[in-house]
Amino acid sequence: MTEHTWSYHSASGHLAGADLTGYEVEATDGGIGKVDKHSYEVGDAYLVVDTGIWIFGKEVLLPASTVIRIDADEEKVYVDATKEQIKNAPEFHRQKHLDDTEYRAELGTYYSTGGRGPYGGRIV
Repeated sequence: MTEHTWSYHSASGHLAGADLTGYEVEATDGGIGKVDKHSYEVGDAYLVVDTGIWIFGKEVLLPASTVIRIDADEEKVYVDATKEQIKNAPEFHRQKHLDDTEYRAELGTYYSTGGRGPYGGRIV
């Protein structure tokens, strides 16, 4: 069910090896922060986004499948989720969650449930 959650869509414009660190991240309803870390490993790709003051300086982890477009000229990553959906996703703690398979499964389910995750988010 979540096997494609951790892969970039072919139409996103992601190029293997491209460094997205520092790119601005745009939700469907506005900016949410900047890419602080990213992984582009096949089947395990994600973005760690520093939200700055938007949600009190927290970081969020977004699976690669949420990326709908990357604009290298503008250095922006566009994701298919609202600010509210991202804010309501399972909480991310860098030291605990980057290698935590249970957390990754929970987050994968949240973003890949075909419309409604267990937290009420609608992700297409």
